[in-house]
Amino acid sequence: MDPGVPMPSKRHPEPRPDLHAVVEALAEASSALTEMPLGRREFPSRTALAALVEELRALLFPGYFGASELKAETLRYHLGARMDRVLHGLCDQIQRGMMASDPACGDCGERSLDLARAFLARLPEVRRLLATDIQAGFEGDPAATSPDEVLFCYPGMVAITSQRLAHELLKLGVPLLPRMITELAHSLTGIDIHPGAQIGERFFIDHGTGVVIGETCIIGRNVRIYQGVTLGAKSFPLDAEGHPVKGVPRHPVVEDDVIIYSNATVLGRITLGKGSAIGGNVWLTRSVPPGSIITQAKEKDGMPA
Repeated sequence: MDPGVPMPSKRHPEPRPDLHAVVEALAEASSALTEMPLGRREFPSRTALAALVEELRALLFPGYFGASELKAETLRYHLGARMDRVLHGLCDQIQRGMMASDPACGDCGERSLDLARAFLARLPEVRRLLATDIQAGFEGDPAATSPDEVLFCYPGMVAITSQRLAHELLKLGVPLLPRMITELAHSLTGIDIHPGAQIGERFFIDHGTGVVIGETCIIGRNVRIYQGVTLGAKSFPLDAEGHPVKGVPRHPVVEDDVIIYSNATVLGRITLGKGSAIGGNVWLTRSVPPGSIITQAKEKDGMPA
């Protein structure tokens, strides 16, 4: 061998990791986190819940989602069969959520069925609201060629549909599922709307990526927002132990006919008066009266709206 060529070093085999020790460590960590027997905890399934949301879309807009070969004479059959599947699937997921929150729940089965029925009874109103959202999208976007395009293609409609469904579950007191549904939509669209937000009819999100709408927001009728808008909290009140106080109104109130342009940030329990327009990239932490036009220049100069 050429003496100028270095000899390859002899490699020592690395010790094999003790996977049994890894399992023990993970089990110990899990035991510390779960203060109840694991066998009594049943969590909802993200996969099953995503499938249920798609079934609900098909109930709300038959022929658009789900089976596309519907006819007038078979419509009620398809709706009835799908309703039955949703009822039992939703009942199971609600029960799992209730058991996860309270493993000692003695009547979860009966209560979950009642909640599922009560939720399904709200679908006609949800359908009415979504129809106004679709129309607002078609009228508000010159690039939209038809209401069908808004329903099929716009990520804002995916997010709004999920939020309106989740909001009804939240009002009924269903645990876990409402937030899971809106977070599924968030992962698909980049639009984060808390299920607790109260949203009026004819709501339109154009483009949508990066939109954040907080839990205690109240949004009126015929509101339009663009990508990157944040309707958030300015600060979090703390309790005596330094923990955030839950449920305190801390997000904006947006009155009817308001437009909020891209990347505007609106923080705190402030009110955007009816008919106002909030310009792009504005940072706003004060209420504005009805009919205000807020731009970056006015905010920087301290000019009144």
